[in-house]
Amino acid sequence: MAERHVLGLSGGKDSAALAVYMRQHRPELDIEYFFTDTGKELPEVYEFLGRLEGFLGKPILRLNPRRDFDFWLKEYGHFLPSPQTRWCTRQLKLLPFEQWVKPMLAAGDTVISYVAIRSDEEYREGYSSKHARLIVKLPFREDGIDKPGVMDVLQASGVGVPKYYDWRSRSGCTFCFFQQKIEWVRLKREHPDAFEEAKTYEKSALEHGSPFTWTKGEPLTDLEKPERVAQIETDFEVRRLREISRRPVNPLRPVISNEDLDELYFEDEGGGSCLVCHK
Repeated sequence: MAERHVLGLSGGKDSAALAVYMRQHRPELDIEYFFTDTGKELPEVYEFLGRLEGFLGKPILRLNPRRDFDFWLKEYGHFLPSPQTRWCTRQLKLLPFEQWVKPMLAAGDTVISYVAIRSDEEYREGYSSKHARLIVKLPFREDGIDKPGVMDVLQASGVGVPKYYDWRSRSGCTFCFFQQKIEWVRLKREHPDAFEEAKTYEKSALEHGSPFTWTKGEPLTDLEKPERVAQIETDFEVRRLREISRRPVNPLRPVISNEDLDELYFEDEGGGSCLVCHK
């Protein structure tokens, strides 16, 4: 019977910062790093994982189930995942993790899973363990590391942040339904092939009777129209300027970055997230 230490990476800044933090503060632990790959990730995610592997000095295990997004989409009758039915998180993120640790627990090992919930996220809860020997720990919450602290960890280490933060607020699949409309507009600009693939999935879903589109109440074929794109960009800029006027001036961070996009959304545009995917 052994004690195993595991840390899941989403391709986002928080889990990456936790990996760096644990490497720096608990170097005696032989942590196994893993990434559950849906096959629909942004190319910037893979580039960032490679950079992180260089810092950690060890590979990040890819948990790439044989049953990928396309398989499960067919299983769910071509109905798109949505905030109400998050089958993608359950089947492509949680299930591969549970299948990976199951033999460890069956062998009598204790598995300690480190999750990147920050100290300023009192409202979030980590993965709920169903096994007495699968223990979830939250080092950032325990040590008082908040969002600025996460950024400090990444910048000081030289790892930095994923390049998709230049235009997007989160990791996750290219067609994540939690994206805001401005992020769909930017996806079309940055990765037009991924946007077209998302349109194909949406068209097929609607033909099979799915009640959901990727973005609430608006198919991508409407969202991509030039006049609609212009309106989305204008609306977002109005929100951004309004938020700037409301915030106390921080001389260290005078500009709202794309990492703050998740704080600037309309209720009908998305917002929120699946914890296991984007952190």
